[in-house]
Amino acid sequence: MAALHVVIIGAGVVGITTAWQLQKQGVSVTLVERQAEAGVETSFGNAALQHPSLVDPWNAPGVGWDLLRWIGRDDAPMLLHLSNLPSLAHWGLRFLANSTPERHKANTLKNLRLALLARREMSEIRAATNIQYGWKTTGVISAARTPETMRAAIRAAELVAPHGVTYRTLSRDETVSLEPALAPIAEVLEGSVYFPDEERCDSYLFCREMTRLLQQRGVTFHFNTALNHIRAEGGRIRSIQTTAGEIETEGLVLAAGSYSPAILSPLGIDLPVRPAKGYSATIRCKGNPHKPNIPVSDSSVHAAVTPLDDERVRVAGTAEFAGYDTTVRQPRVDNLLSLLQKIYPKLSQTIRPEDISPWAGLRPMSSDGVPTISRTRYANLFLNTGHGHIGWT
Repeated sequence: MAALHVVIIGAGVVGITTAWQLQKQGVSVTLVERQAEAGVETSFGNAALQHPSLVDPWNAPGVGWDLLRWIGRDDAPMLLHLSNLPSLAHWGLRFLANSTPERHKANTLKNLRLALLARREMSEIRAATNIQYGWKTTGVISAARTPETMRAAIRAAELVAPHGVTYRTLSRDETVSLEPALAPIAEVLEGSVYFPDEERCDSYLFCREMTRLLQQRGVTFHFNTALNHIRAEGGRIRSIQTTAGEIETEGLVLAAGSYSPAILSPLGIDLPVRPAKGYSATIRCKGNPHKPNIPVSDSSVHAAVTPLDDERVRVAGTAEFAGYDTTVRQPRVDNLLSLLQKIYPKLSQTIRPEDISPWAGLRPMSSDGVPTISRTRYANLFLNTGHGHIGWT
């Protein structure tokens, strides 16, 4: 009996891990990816952290007023371009509706359950494949600069702790002892919350290595292949038309990130997902004595800094609602570098412009901050998208 054939659209971390799970169950899998290789869009330049401790959606209570006061500011954590308001109107109302304390807490816990499941599954993948992708259990320091932010960090930790997230509160001196690279800003630190089980890992390397393994296991990849049309009959997906021709399928999984709503619209499915452009800068700093060893998240400046390996550090943060524009805007990159300077001034002062590689990508933001992993009105069409800023987690 022939194996069930399933097509997956999108070869980022979501599509790649979907393919892994399906092929383990004996399914014949084909991945369709418009780029030349896997993991080069949203999965390429994220914060390189898998952190169940930090899974709260962006629509925290009060976010509406924050967005209004940040309009037009290139130093804003979330920058809303007025020209994109029409495309965000319906989605934005849902986004704000989910910003009540009760809904925000409920959605945070939904994300937490998914994140802890993902941690277990990633452990199984490593055990089964011995895959190398820069993985290391480093922990994450959530730094606090004021008594108020320290209390908020502790409240956030207390919310997730009963569900399996370990944390320790650290004084200023304990924080600097754990991460000496923070010594130059010790005077402005109130303390921190440390999550010892969090992991750093490179999602692009993961996608690249998993592609090789999946190909060895019989999974077919169509790179440089764009989707043109989905053919549906009798409540089922029958085939997809691509730039490489027609591909028949017995099942279709959509893992196309921010582009998923446009793909689903002709099928009559309204998916509440919109693109939010995120920025990062990867900095080469081999041998730099000021390079940190432990990832740090600093809510006061809305940034995270992650040592990728012995040679690179990545600073990531901010969001920009600019439609599908992936242009790397220098003012936003400059803002990222200024955030790095506030966390690691010595490192910032000793890097050269040629050591900095900026990046921008589109995070698929769902209106409630929780990914859509579900069936649809079509019997064999499934969705795995809308993971926002925590897809890797």
